[in-house]
Amino acid sequence: MLNIADTLHRWCRENRSFALATVVDVTGSAPLPIGTSVAVDKDDNAIGSISGGCVESAVYELCQQILQEQGAPQRARFGYSDDDAFAVGLTCGGELDVLIQRIDPAAQPHLGAALAEAVEDRPAAVAQVVDGPEELRGATLSVFGDSWIADSALGDGPTGRTVADLATSQLRTGRTALRTLGQDADTCPERLSVLVHAAATRPHMLIFGAVDFAAALAQAGRFLGYHVTVCDARPVFATQARFPYADEVVVDWPHRYLARTAVDARTAVCVLTHDAKFDIPLLRRALDLPVGYVGAMGSRRTHEERLLRLREVGVTQEQLTRLRSPIGLDLGARTPEETAISITVEIIAHAGRASGLPLTRLSGPIHRVAGAVPETARHRAGTASGTC
Repeated sequence: MLNIADTLHRWCRENRSFALATVVDVTGSAPLPIGTSVAVDKDDNAIGSISGGCVESAVYELCQQILQEQGAPQRARFGYSDDDAFAVGLTCGGELDVLIQRIDPAAQPHLGAALAEAVEDRPAAVAQVVDGPEELRGATLSVFGDSWIADSALGDGPTGRTVADLATSQLRTGRTALRTLGQDADTCPERLSVLVHAAATRPHMLIFGAVDFAAALAQAGRFLGYHVTVCDARPVFATQARFPYADEVVVDWPHRYLARTAVDARTAVCVLTHDAKFDIPLLRRALDLPVGYVGAMGSRRTHEERLLRLREVGVTQEQLTRLRSPIGLDLGARTPEETAISITVEIIAHAGRASGLPLTRLSGPIHRVAGAVPETARHRAGTASGTC
C-alpha cells in the first residue's frame, strides 16, 4: 500500500472508490515484498505493481470485478507453472498470495488520514485483516498521532484494541509485516492474520565532512529514501549550495552535533572527514550509539592509525568490530559518484545481512527473508575492501 501512498491519498481525498490488491504472503523467490499493492479506480486507472509485470493483467481484472460487483474481499494465489507458456504465473519461480478488496474512502476516512501522514513523512500504520472470519476479512484500522481509528467491522472493542496494539507495536519497528493474533477470550476471540503497513519516518544518513564525496553520497542517500544531513565544522565548505541534495547542512563540530542528534537502528553514519581531530571524537561517540551503520573513509594506513587512536581513547574491540573501514565495498570505485555507490551498496548489504557477492556465485532464492544468509555466502569473501 505504501508503495502507492501518494496516489491513494489523492483518491481518498477525492472520495474515489478503488480496488486494492495487496501482496499478503510470499513463498520462495518473488520480485516484491509483502505489503506491495496495485490499485484500480472506478475509471479503470491502474497504479502500482506487485510482480514486475508477470501477473498484473490478472490482478487488474480481479480488481475490476471487485469494483463492478462490489463483492467481498477475495484471496488469489499466483505461482509458477511450466505446463503452459501462456499461463498466468511468476517467471521467478515464487508464489504470491494476494488480497483484493474494495475501498470506499467515505466509509473509511481514517485510511485517507493515515495515508496523508505517510505522504508527509510522519509515522502512521494501517492494519489489514487478511484472514479470519468472513465479516472481518479486509477490515482496516489506522494508527497515527496518539490515536487509532478502525472500520466498523473491527470497532473499538477487544478485537479492535488488540489490532491497534499490534499496529502500534509494528510501527515502532518501522517494518511492514504479517502477524497472527487472536483466540484469546479476553482480547481477541477470533484468530486473525493481520498485515500491518508501517510508514515510519525516513531513516537518517549522517554524512560528516563537506567534501566532493559527501555531495555524491548525499544524492545517493536521498535517492534511497534517507533524510540526509551533511555536517562540517568549516562554514566556508558546509553550505546548502554545495550540497543541494542534502535535507540539511549543519555547521558544527561533528562529535558535538552527533551528541545532540536522535539516532536509531536505521541510522547510517558516514565519516568522510579524513582528519583525526574530527574523526576520533566522532567515531568514539558513534561506536557507542545504537546506530545501524558506521563507516569511515581512508586508506588502509589511515585505518590502522585510526584504530590505534581509538583504542587509546578507550574504544573497545567489540565496538571496533562495528566500524566499516575503509568504507564501502570493493567495486573499483574512483570518482565521487562511484564511491557513493560503493558506500550505499555496503549500507544496503549490511542492513540486510547480505554477502555483497555476485548473485552468480550464490545459490538459493534471490529474494529472501531479510537477514537470512545465502547458502554459499555463510563465509565472507575475504576482508572488506576500501574505496580509497
